[in-house]
Amino acid sequence: MKSLPDLITDPVYNQPQQLSSYQRFWIKRIHDKRDLPFIQLLTIIHLTVIPVAILLYTPLLTHWWWWIVAIIYFYFSQFYLKGSFGLMLHCLCHRKFFKTRGRLLSKYFFWFVCPFFGHLGDSYHVHHMGMHHIENNMPDDASSTMGYSRDSFVDFMKYWLRFMFLGLRDVFVYLFARKRKKMYTKVTISELGFLAVVTTLCFLNFKATLVIFVIPFVFARFVMMLGNWAQHAFVDAAEPENDFASNIICLNTSYNHKCWNDGYHAIHHIRPGAHYTELPIIFKQMLPDFQKNRTIVFEKVHYLHIFFWLMFKRYDKLAEHMVNINGTFSNNADVITLLKSRTKKFDLDFFRSKS
Repeated sequence: MKSLPDLITDPVYNQPQQLSSYQRFWIKRIHDKRDLPFIQLLTIIHLTVIPVAILLYTPLLTHWWWWIVAIIYFYFSQFYLKGSFGLMLHCLCHRKFFKTRGRLLSKYFFWFVCPFFGHLGDSYHVHHMGMHHIENNMPDDASSTMGYSRDSFVDFMKYWLRFMFLGLRDVFVYLFARKRKKMYTKVTISELGFLAVVTTLCFLNFKATLVIFVIPFVFARFVMMLGNWAQHAFVDAAEPENDFASNIICLNTSYNHKCWNDGYHAIHHIRPGAHYTELPIIFKQMLPDFQKNRTIVFEKVHYLHIFFWLMFKRYDKLAEHMVNINGTFSNNADVITLLKSRTKKFDLDFFRSKS
């Protein structure tokens, strides 16, 4: 176990001493000046990813030159930028980005830019805001982890494959049953519209469409499910709806610098409207609650570490990186017992009968 660190190194907002003309231009157009890093990321994407994607559709590159550029493009967009972009999308689903006059810019972001990273129009927004945060990983959440053993690779593959092939149906049925017509219409148009556009683009240039849209789509859905699995791997059997006891926190990790403090997942579910730069501050304020609920807090690791250690049942490694807040746990054996108890599969039929 680790002691509670004296210093939290995850990013918080620091007012720039001087703004460039570029920054001043965008600050006038975005809702929150703390979101200026999102504009900077989008600028990089528009100077690199989108122009090269268009180039790959043209006949200017042939033979091995095409493949060299395609490989560099794929690495840069899908490995270097994908995490930052995906978690920026997550932040922008929760908080207004552009001012009122920027509605067209918002549409452009969701419907044109997002597909380059495997996200389809309003699909992520509807799934995340219209279902996940409402149901909170409980059984009615189509992305709930409760019906699976969270330290089983076979169960994870079932979880991911269901989302890949039945995700649209599950979300549609959920929203239809609750008469949320606007939302189920949006998600249907997003998913089927993407399928139609990509099919058309395949006739234009099959290999470019595969590299730019199809593989990133599959990759994005795998990464999203892996992340959600790790975030919701440890669910308290007594109080699965308790955000303190059934969500985790990863602090002091480089991942938080690249992905906008996404490691503070428990706080995000408790305060979903909080700006990402506020989360390290809120963490310190909530320490008594974390101690009371035996919240699982890790230091200097992120969701990928947690996922792989779960798949190999390395509870010793997980315990090694657990933060012991004010003596919450007596020893590593106590931690391992807790971790194992929170990864067990729920009998959802029995659980629903009790609810």
